[in-house]
Amino acid sequence: MFADDALDRSLSRAGLDVRDRALTFELVYGVLRHRATLDWRLDHVADRVIARLPSLVRMALRLGAYQLLYLAKIPPSAAVNESVKLVQLGKQRPSQDWAGFVNAVLRSLIREPAPPWPDPAEDPVSALSVRYSCPTWLTQRWLHRFGFATSESLCRAAITIPPLTIRTNSLRLTRDALETDLVRAGYQVRPTTVSPVGLILEKCGPVTEIPQFLAGAFYVEDEAGQLVPLILGPQPGERVLDACAAPGGKATHLAALMQNRGEIVAIDRSPKRLHLLEENCRRLGIRIITTVTADMTQDLREERKVGRGLFRQPFDRILLDAPCSGLGVLRRHPEGKWQKGEGLLARHQATQIQMLEQVSRLLRPGGVLVYSSCSTEQVENEDVIEQFCKAHAEFRREPVSSWLPPTARVLLNTQGDLSTMFSPYPMDAFFAARLRKATAV
Repeated sequence: MFADDALDRSLSRAGLDVRDRALTFELVYGVLRHRATLDWRLDHVADRVIARLPSLVRMALRLGAYQLLYLAKIPPSAAVNESVKLVQLGKQRPSQDWAGFVNAVLRSLIREPAPPWPDPAEDPVSALSVRYSCPTWLTQRWLHRFGFATSESLCRAAITIPPLTIRTNSLRLTRDALETDLVRAGYQVRPTTVSPVGLILEKCGPVTEIPQFLAGAFYVEDEAGQLVPLILGPQPGERVLDACAAPGGKATHLAALMQNRGEIVAIDRSPKRLHLLEENCRRLGIRIITTVTADMTQDLREERKVGRGLFRQPFDRILLDAPCSGLGVLRRHPEGKWQKGEGLLARHQATQIQMLEQVSRLLRPGGVLVYSSCSTEQVENEDVIEQFCKAHAEFRREPVSSWLPPTARVLLNTQGDLSTMFSPYPMDAFFAARLRKATAV
């Protein structure tokens, strides 16, 4: 589960006001973004390794340390006292004075000067991992591929707070009209640089309470994700498959590009996430999407129970936004840094290739297939496409530049695919390749 889902579920029961809700999000995401740095600072003032402490004590110390080191508006005494209270409320061992321990450690953190950062010349892995709170395995991987300077920029990006980016629902209004409406309502807003339908909102409060959101005028989506449906280039009246669709960002964008005419079959393994897609369709006024709960690693043409025969007729275009490591969206989902490991990459690649094999059978001759991921890693991106094309001579890789605005030219790799990993614009790291199936082999 993503941190935002868990938070939404917990806060919906807590009944907090807007300010307390915002502070809760700040504390949770702050600790997740900076966890390794917090532990390093705490280890310098504690007589025990922070990572080996009971979970409640560990969390109380990290929450207190984040407030002391990163939130200047919270008085140090309040940060310490609230952390001590947290431990007292859930004391795990009555014989152990964890409250006293937390109090002593945090007060030492206030008193003692910050230690020098690890020296990059002596230990570049520790230097980046500690300063930018990046997992050691990922820092090592980036250093090996890119060297120190580029790796440092990637690590820094992973702790950057992302902007709130929205995609205009062009079925209801234009981007200019939406921008005008939001400005009149008192919001700070500016257009995205590359996406022709994106806007960036500043200090807007809970986005789901904005009247324009409730009216279906926009969908919350990062700018990089908004570029992927453009590459597929769906046309009104076509038959399109979104093979990993929930919660519906790209599927609903495809529907808008098709002017709500044609057919989109949206597949996902999770019925709950497909329910979110259906809710988004209702809010946005989209009528051409049919949802199907299915596993795209299976041959859906042979499964009679799935989709009421939807897969016996080939599709004109297919989008496979494949399940991946999510290393391109760590700034948005920082919990991923502590849930993933390097061994996950090979497992994801096997699944991605298996899914490509299955969806390729559902595409008509001459049709277009777009493969995308939100990963920074070549093993989940370029390597997947190269392996698939080697095994399938009927598929030809097409440069994506013709389907993107001119400002996107800096976002292309040497093969002509979309790669926003080193984007000069504030967006997530996405990859997308466009393949066309030959009319005859």
